Amino acid sequence: MSHAEDHEGTRRDFLYYATAGAGAVTAGAAVWPLVNQMNPSADVQALSSIRVDVSGLSEGSQVTVKWLGKPVFIRRRTPPEIEQARAVSLDDLPDKIARNNNIAGEVPATDENRALDESGEWLVQMGVCTHLGCVPLNDAGDYVGPEGVGGWFCPCHGSHYDSAGRIRKGPAPENLPVPVAEFVDETTIQLG
Repeated sequence: MSHAEDHEGTRRDFLYYATAGAGAVTAGAAVWPLVNQMNPSADVQALSSIRVDVSGLSEGSQVTVKWLGKPVFIRRRTPPEIEQARAVSLDDLPDKIARNNNIAGEVPATDENRALDESGEWLVQMGVCTHLGCVPLNDAGDYVGPEGVGGWFCPCHGSHYDSAGRIRKGPAPENLPVPVAEFVDETTIQLG
């Protein structure tokens, strides 16, 4: 093999790789706008994390906020509600998974795994029935749950949730999900 043939192969290889590289960059530049348009818009990103002032919530009251287009129940529970929720045996629950996005993996649906704080006073959960997406009703004064203490009731198809948001009876297959939430100070809860 002569020196000229060896040099020609190197030049040919260089042209091949340069052309392939330019083609890849061009294809990436053409595809990027299509991929980028699938990202959430600025208004959606702005709502992906909200802060809720809960300083005005007294024991036994609840506030419903809209987060990512869905209602979220933030409830400051009473001692009887907490006591009732913690007394429930996991064997009595149709859905034994906590559905808590603050905890990695599948954990048991104990009240401690669903409440926002260790005392169990604060409960934050999505306000969408897991049967067909209706919004359950709650008022400890008007609705008495299966154990005699307030909970949530979906009037559309009769699903009953206890004071920890766990399904107790009815067609709903799962507990009310717990979103990612945390206290950022003593009176503010951040969702997302």
